[in-house]
Order: sequence, then C-alpha cells, then structure tokens
Amino acid sequence: MDSHEMQQRTKQFALRIIKLVARLPKNRFGDVIGRQVLKSGTSIGANYAEASRASSKRHFVSLVEIAQREASETLYWLDLLRESQTFTSRQLSPLQGECRELLAILTAMGRTAKHSK
Repeated sequence: MDSHEMQQRTKQFALRIIKLVARLPKNRFGDVIGRQVLKSGTSIGANYAEASRASSKRHFVSLVEIAQREASETLYWLDLLRESQTFTSRQLSPLQGECRELLAILTAMGRTAKHSK
C-alpha cells in the first residue's frame, strides 16, 4: 500500500468515526465518549498525513508512533461503546476490524522505518 492509499484509508476511517459519533445519544455519556472517540479516531489519519511529509526518518517514526497510540485509544473507546451496549458488536465489528488493521499497518511501518538504514 502506498502513502496515498494509506492516507485515503485513514481518511475514510475518520469519516466512519464521524458518522458513528453523530449517532451517539445526546446526553452526558454521548458527549464525553463521543468527544474522545472523535478526537482519537480522526487523529490517526491526521498524524499519518503529517508523517508522510516528515522531514526525517526520526520524525516519520515519531508521527507514526503517535498514530499507533491514537488507533489503540480508538479501539478502547469502541470497546466501551460495545460493552456499554450503546452499539451492538455487529454494528461496531467492521469499524473495530478496520482500526485493528490500521494499527497493524502503522506498527509494521514504524518497525520497518526504525530498522532501515
């Protein structure tokens, strides 16, 4: 997967997160969890886009690691939404699967960049 494809994939993920947050209940729980998952879920793509324009390998690795942490955090919030029965496993499973895939890709990118000459 090239950089452009990854940017598009993370952008599509962010759009799916935005749509999910729009469906949250309009109460304190929805506001708090919604803000958290919106922030982390959209940050993945933003950090990857910045990494693709990094000024050095070290800078690239740093930004990819931030994107990894954001993906991991997003999985946490999605798990809470499932376990709180706000959404069903069936509703969240595709989004969680994509988030896990993005996390795996970002992890592999970071490892490869760290160990390349």
